[in-house]
Amino acid sequence: MSQFGGPNDFYASGPTDTSYNFDVPEFGQELNFQSFDNTQPSVPPNFDTPYSNAPNQGLGGFYDPTAYTDNVYGQDKSFKQAGAAGAAAPGTEFDDEPPLLEELGINPNHIFQKTLAVLNPLRGTDQQILQDTDMAGPLVFCLTLGGILLLSGKVTFSYIYGIGVMGCIFFYCLLSLMVTRSQVTFGAVASVLGYCLLPMVVLSGINILITIQGTLGLIVSGIAIFWCAISASKLFATAFSMDHQQLLIAYPCAVLYGGFALITIY
Repeated sequence: MSQFGGPNDFYASGPTDTSYNFDVPEFGQELNFQSFDNTQPSVPPNFDTPYSNAPNQGLGGFYDPTAYTDNVYGQDKSFKQAGAAGAAAPGTEFDDEPPLLEELGINPNHIFQKTLAVLNPLRGTDQQILQDTDMAGPLVFCLTLGGILLLSGKVTFSYIYGIGVMGCIFFYCLLSLMVTRSQVTFGAVASVLGYCLLPMVVLSGINILITIQGTLGLIVSGIAIFWCAISASKLFATAFSMDHQQLLIAYPCAVLYGGFALITIY
């Protein structure tokens, strides 16, 4: 930096050479490029020669115009045949599917048979039907009883649920000690007790029409309790092969349904 007098002396110095030389430089030896002989005779293509006679050279060895034609039409033909077979036999895929109610565990025939057995205690019922753990009917009867009592201004859903659960547990323990010929299941016990609640539903419907808190109420309530007890004891005796024990199990059933009768009346 000492050769310049000041910061502006660099720009004040003489003009610089800004010319450019675009001339091609001369090399010391001549560039020799390799040449090729293009004098080979060309053979014109023969378009009349069939592909089957073409030699296995060049593209002829890789391209076969009949390689994919048969496969494509064969697949199309098989697809049409399969479609025709499916159209000829519709619904074969879902023929073995069980009904929706059966998948949900709801058997309308069993519900109808159990309801008839409750309405008519003297009617015979199949033991296998009574051992079914069907809870659709008991749930409907419990909700119907609570709904009818709600129309009377009584909110008793919690009482129905509490008494029902405690009664199912008590009868399951009692029947497990009494039954010796068959196996007692909690679902079957709850199902029978729930179906036998149907006379209490009838009693609650009568309570909407007339007041049953007097002498008439006691008589109607006694009939409903007796009806429930006889029906439940008969179903228990049939379901679990309790020979000569129906009257013995009828008394606890009368006590249980007496609690539902008190909820209905009062």
